[in-house]
Amino acid sequence: MKILKFGGKSLSNGEGLDKVVAIILDKVNQGEKIAVVVSARGNATDELEDLLSIAAKNESYKPLLEQFKLEQQNGFADVDLTEEFNVLEKLFEGVSLIGDYSSKIKDQILSIGEVLSAKLLTAILVKNGVNARFADSRELIKTDSKFGDAQPIEQASKKNVVQYFKENDDAVNIVTGFIASNAKNVTTTLGRNGSNYTASLIANYLNAEELQNYTHVDGIYTANPDLVPDAKKIDYLTFNEANELANFGATILHAKTIIPLLEKNIPLRILNTFNHENKGTLIRSTASKEGIKTLSVLENVALVNLEGRGLLGKTGVDARIFKVMGDNDISVSIISQGSSERGIGLVVAADKASTAMIQLEKEFENDFYSKDVNKISVTDNVSVISIIGQDLSTFHKPYTALIRNKIVPILFNNTVTGKNVSLVVKKSELNRALNVIHGEIFGVSKKINIAIFGHGLVGGTLINQILESATAIEKRKDVKLNIFAIANSKNVLLNKNGVTPNWKNEIQNKGTLYSIQDVIDYANENHLENLIAIDNTASADFVENYIPLIESSFDLISSNKVANTLSYSFYKKLRKVLADNQKTYLYETNVGAGLPLIDTIKLLHLSGENITKIKGVFSGTLSYLFNNFSAKDVPFSEILKEAIDNGYTEPDPREDLCGNDVGRKLLILARELDLQNEFEEIAIQNLIPEHLREGSASEFLTKLKEFDAVYAKIKEEQEPNHVLRYIGELSGDLQSDKGNLEVKLVSVPSDTALGGLKGSDSFFEIYTESYGDRPIVIQGAGAGSAVTARGVFGDILRLSDKG
Repeated sequence: MKILKFGGKSLSNGEGLDKVVAIILDKVNQGEKIAVVVSARGNATDELEDLLSIAAKNESYKPLLEQFKLEQQNGFADVDLTEEFNVLEKLFEGVSLIGDYSSKIKDQILSIGEVLSAKLLTAILVKNGVNARFADSRELIKTDSKFGDAQPIEQASKKNVVQYFKENDDAVNIVTGFIASNAKNVTTTLGRNGSNYTASLIANYLNAEELQNYTHVDGIYTANPDLVPDAKKIDYLTFNEANELANFGATILHAKTIIPLLEKNIPLRILNTFNHENKGTLIRSTASKEGIKTLSVLENVALVNLEGRGLLGKTGVDARIFKVMGDNDISVSIISQGSSERGIGLVVAADKASTAMIQLEKEFENDFYSKDVNKISVTDNVSVISIIGQDLSTFHKPYTALIRNKIVPILFNNTVTGKNVSLVVKKSELNRALNVIHGEIFGVSKKINIAIFGHGLVGGTLINQILESATAIEKRKDVKLNIFAIANSKNVLLNKNGVTPNWKNEIQNKGTLYSIQDVIDYANENHLENLIAIDNTASADFVENYIPLIESSFDLISSNKVANTLSYSFYKKLRKVLADNQKTYLYETNVGAGLPLIDTIKLLHLSGENITKIKGVFSGTLSYLFNNFSAKDVPFSEILKEAIDNGYTEPDPREDLCGNDVGRKLLILARELDLQNEFEEIAIQNLIPEHLREGSASEFLTKLKEFDAVYAKIKEEQEPNHVLRYIGELSGDLQSDKGNLEVKLVSVPSDTALGGLKGSDSFFEIYTESYGDRPIVIQGAGAGSAVTARGVFGDILRLSDKG
């Protein structure tokens, strides 16, 4: 025989009840021998409890009772539920007159929900030609008299169940879950979610082949799918793992359900009423694959802390604490103890926390006077995440991921077996913490949530590169890149599920005014993890947002050079904030666009290599200018106009020609070597004749020919077989606080590596003590939006691999 148990949502009016009937009919038609255990339909138990509370206050409960009756009878007028409705009317009237009720009365009222459910289902099945019989579990399951949470008396209950099913072997018995009776036949209940317990007891007594628990989900998941969209269904669990799940808040299982099944080795299958073709999750004795199975959550809890230096080494403290808990019927789900400074944290139900604190204060009153106890406090708004199957040897992975996302657990503990770890976190951080842990430990793609500021040439190219490559990257690296924000200086486009390829139109039509705090708040409200902010602006003002972003759990990537070339004091402050918040700032494109220059210098410097000099062509624009001017017999203005027309220069070419951009890049490299130079200390040769430095850009563009005489003279005065290059050079004692930084136009032999530069390539020589006069050379495309965007993309992928 198989026992089928249907929950309240499965039995609700409409599709639910129809599906339940279809499932039972299908099994009967296939010749399966079954018995059915039911919960109250829909929210009947909660509704009855609410009515009880209203009646006890002598408030108007009758209209709500009539509504309850209509819902229960809805569409089934031919089913006689009069007896149960009359009982409810009499009980509620009595409660209203007295203005109070006992646990005994409450059990009698709540039991009606299951009776109505079982009677209705029985009648529908009979109408459909099934030999169904209503079975009132109050006549079968015998318990003690602890109303609200009664304990079954096994011998009597088993005898009744076996005898009843023997006498009614020819029928499909529809059994009321949750309810029972004591030796005097007074109604009792088995506690909330007790219908599962009823089903497992009957399965045990009848040596059932399998217990099938039909719910509204496809089975047990690696996490609650409502909280973790990427959660996966688990095919198999062991009873021990299921028991841990039940103890740590998995509402799909009652904590007592597992034991009767385990005793007889009866498998439990969790199935979906609304998708009954799915095989669900099978819970059995045989061990499944080792490893983490699922994340379970306890909500509506509070943390009670007892702190006291004077208690260190004293015996009997724990016993006193747990006596208080026991005397006040307070269950402790987690306990965590400190040793160096005596501290004990207890996780209890939220509605019991105040009682726990008051009673502990009474118990330890004398210890307060002797100052052995410092403080007893309650931390509300906390939740517990339990990682079922977590081995402590690998716990550093989810823990590090939490810290990386600025989620610091308040406490954690592990079970005796060392296979389950529980973390207490702030309730406000629960969703994000769950997603961070889940992404780290299960075989789902790690989600990287990206906010991109600046969507011009580089930013726009980067967005398109990410969107085009996202599917391949997820497949290859198990990393899901999700652009949730795109912004310019005024408007932002926000979408927690990721922007679409139509983002340009969307930001124009749907973009809204914003502050940086709006983006931070959006990320927090939507529990977005693994946050990266990308600055593709050239704005000095936007740099002011770096610190708030870092403090709000964003890592940073920037193609904007400003932050690294402001005052040295700001440079150091930014690094301190990064270190304090354990965040990363990547800016490989600041100097060599897509070339691995900064990484190479960092690696050499950190390894202790003494770098003695760095020099090279830092600007792709100026590389193009002088490479072509040196090779061709044409005026300088013609090459400059060509560069402008090809989009190699800034809209005002003087921003390239003044040398400040090269100076900033050189300063960035100097600071990577821990040099404390300021921008003002760089000797920069301005390539613009003095009389052309003022005025508008449009006016300047009409005077390009005035460069010709100046640069023709410089070109003519070179030695034979020499070419012009505009370089940056870092030299001097680079082990001291400051180096010599120069940006200048030089003439070099055409047969050298620097002299042979072509196109718009950047070129860098890194001289070190170990390599002597043979420098490390890095050369390649040093300009262009595609190259720069690809360099930023590389930084994104490096960050996604972190941790």
